[in-house]
Amino acid sequence: MDMERINDYCWKIPRHGNMRVDGVIYASKRMLNDIVNDESCQQVVNVACLPGIVKASLAMPDIHWGYGFPIGGVAAFDIEEGIISPGGVGYDINCGVRLLRTDLAASDIAPKVREIVNHLFREIPTGVGSHHKNFKLGKEDLRDVLKEGACWVVRRGYGDENDLAHIEAEGCIRGADPQAVSERAKERGKDQLGTLGSGNHFVEVQVVEEIYDDAAASVMGLFLGQLTVTVHTGSRGLGHQICDDHIEIMLAASRRYKIELPDKQLCCAPVTSPEGRKYFAAMAAGANFAFANRQMITHWVREVLEKTLHMGPAELGLSPVYDVCHNIAKFEEHMVGNASRKLCVHRKGATRAYPAKHPEVPAVYRDIGQPVLIPGDMGRYSFVLVGTEKAMEETFGSTCHGAGRLMSRHQAKKICRGRNIEQELLEKGIIVRGASRETVVEEVPEAYKDVADVVDAVAGAGISKKVAKLRPLGVIKG
Repeated sequence: MDMERINDYCWKIPRHGNMRVDGVIYASKRMLNDIVNDESCQQVVNVACLPGIVKASLAMPDIHWGYGFPIGGVAAFDIEEGIISPGGVGYDINCGVRLLRTDLAASDIAPKVREIVNHLFREIPTGVGSHHKNFKLGKEDLRDVLKEGACWVVRRGYGDENDLAHIEAEGCIRGADPQAVSERAKERGKDQLGTLGSGNHFVEVQVVEEIYDDAAASVMGLFLGQLTVTVHTGSRGLGHQICDDHIEIMLAASRRYKIELPDKQLCCAPVTSPEGRKYFAAMAAGANFAFANRQMITHWVREVLEKTLHMGPAELGLSPVYDVCHNIAKFEEHMVGNASRKLCVHRKGATRAYPAKHPEVPAVYRDIGQPVLIPGDMGRYSFVLVGTEKAMEETFGSTCHGAGRLMSRHQAKKICRGRNIEQELLEKGIIVRGASRETVVEEVPEAYKDVADVVDAVAGAGISKKVAKLRPLGVIKG
């Protein structure tokens, strides 16, 4: 595949064939060598063929092969002429990350880390099909969660208004309709609020190891040596079922509206069509469930830390820095040429990265830009960034979302035969608890790109700015 160098961190796949726009990949030259060996580059080209796409089919440096759209892909579509696609959001609707800060130095609680990890593992259900034994939703409650998101959880006493002020979209995507969600999806989700699930989802206890931007870190309440906790999970079985349900609908819709698809996994419908509106309403409901899920887990984390450390809320000082979506389609205003246009922006394995002064950035962060949370693998580090004006100009205010897989779960299991991954991580000072040994093996650090390379690429491209690095002390995995 022909590629043109735009700069050291940006590469163009020129428009050809049925492409309506160019493809653009953000990556260093070294990272690009791995990326081009993956089918994800062809997926960037395929997305560029869809009706109504605006400017370019974009990919972040953590790009890898996904369902239809690449994971790490960003694409914006015109409201009148464009489409909306389940493949552009993914199965785990609003899989996302929440960073929690405390007032504590990690060194002060070092002897308690194992106890904290074990207690988190007991209180937060993990693994495939996990559900919470003490927290179940009735039909009316589930309906309200799908409409209100994290707001419903806070209204029930599991958090406060400050939590909501530090969540993308304040924890609720408007336009959600519980009636657009199938009974099968609701059945799968009703007992899963406040659960971690499986795969790469985790709750991680961390220490702030490095500060790159003192002013931005101070605004976020971050300091060197600080104890933090990151929560990474999404909409669980409910979101997966919503995607499954609507893929069938969209396959028929693609034929009905005579949309030529280079890959049937890109099945879609016009944004304004009945099928498009129904998918958005269901997807928004799934996203709201995910916001509520992370809010409930925040409550369990608070309880665990308070009990384990024998501290009250004021002494602990646990509060969200921010909460961001990874898999979402949203209606947003962006400049295209010299005009502001309303677009349907798909971010799949990508994070919103709005700059300073943007009206949707919480007031407390208006002078520094939106916090961007980039988790790495469980053996290395994660990063906190902020959005930039260049991201608004080039990527619809988007950046990377994580490390990105280098190898499949099957490959990871193959290279780990005969190894004790938990012991290897313990020797690095990281305590790991997983739902099964298989889960831990599948998430072995070398299965992922080095997230530092990913972050350096987006920082080098100017679409994000580094603020802090977090090192894991203990982690529970799904």
